Amino acid sequence: MSAVPLARAATRSAAPRLLVDPEAVAANTRVLAARVTPGAPGAPGGTALMAVVKADGFGLGAATVARAALAHGATSLGVTTVAEGLALRAEGIDVPVLSWLNGVDADFAGALAAGLDLAVPSTEHLGAITRAASPGRPARVHLHLDTGLARDGAEPSGWATLCRAARTAERAGLVQVVGVMGHLALADEPGHPANAVGRTRFAWGVQVARACGLRPALRHLAATAATLTDPQSHHTLVRVGAGLVGIDPSGTTALRPAVTLSAPVVQVRRVRAGTPVGYGHTWTAARATTLALLPVGYADGLPRAASGRASVLLRGQRRPVVGRVSMDQVVLDLGDDAVALGDTATVLGPGDAGEPTPAEWATWSGTLPHEVLTGFGPRPDRVVATTVLRSVR
Repeated sequence: MSAVPLARAATRSAAPRLLVDPEAVAANTRVLAARVTPGAPGAPGGTALMAVVKADGFGLGAATVARAALAHGATSLGVTTVAEGLALRAEGIDVPVLSWLNGVDADFAGALAAGLDLAVPSTEHLGAITRAASPGRPARVHLHLDTGLARDGAEPSGWATLCRAARTAERAGLVQVVGVMGHLALADEPGHPANAVGRTRFAWGVQVARACGLRPALRHLAATAATLTDPQSHHTLVRVGAGLVGIDPSGTTALRPAVTLSAPVVQVRRVRAGTPVGYGHTWTAARATTLALLPVGYADGLPRAASGRASVLLRGQRRPVVGRVSMDQVVLDLGDDAVALGDTATVLGPGDAGEPTPAEWATWSGTLPHEVLTGFGPRPDRVVATTVLRSVR
């Protein structure tokens, strides 16, 4: 018997849907805030919480994640670029915002006009920032020390030079050195010797800054994993980003994924044994079976590397994704189970109903859940759980 298509295109919306849950962000923020000694930024004995909403809030909407986190324990925000900081200001968010990854030709004048804090990883960056500043509008800066990653941040060999130059600019009224920052290389492996090296280098960097006459009230080294596992790294501020959206890189704490990706069934067909599926014919039906098509693929954030391993939830059961994950579509093997056009498959989510989580997709594709979340493309209809938003604005 030849393969017989059973259905045409679905009459309901064929777009996948990305549902963002601010209450999950709020709950995760409360868990993270409970791991530090509360206090205002820079207050003696207290540790404040910075919500990092870079990469559009890890793919879930920077303003949405920021508002939920600020309403439940965070006191400031962190982003990479100046453009990301300016986007938050355009949303009407008026709290301290730190931008820490910019070229020397970034829009520092616009950053200062918007009241953004700026990280300084080199004397060249300091020079570019001071040229945009004035005694009437000094730049609030955080000196950035490389504490063991050999990427962003000043090399230790040039740290004293940077601190002295910053002190000169501070005396000229062009900057206020409000912070010193670093990053741990292996915080997701609590107890790794590299973390002790990073903590020691950071403490040295603060001492050098103070010896140069600087008095940074904000000292921050810990991101999500270290916030959860390494109290010695907390200082006066911690930066949490992945944890807000439900990712714990250390694997020690139950956090709630803040997103659900779903997609409708847009085509159903019955095929006979021996029918190959998808590009490359990497899967062939071993028996007569029903196949369902979902309009979601790697252009929407599903890793192609998960082909042959992934599954989704449809009608209360896990259904294997068969064949390759394509740019726009995946195929499910349903066996002899019935399905209707427009039925909704949960591609990933918190896992409450048995659907796969971002962590599972990461395992299937040999990557991080961070990459899964930030890979969502523009096509899914983005929906925010508005019943919760009222409580976190």
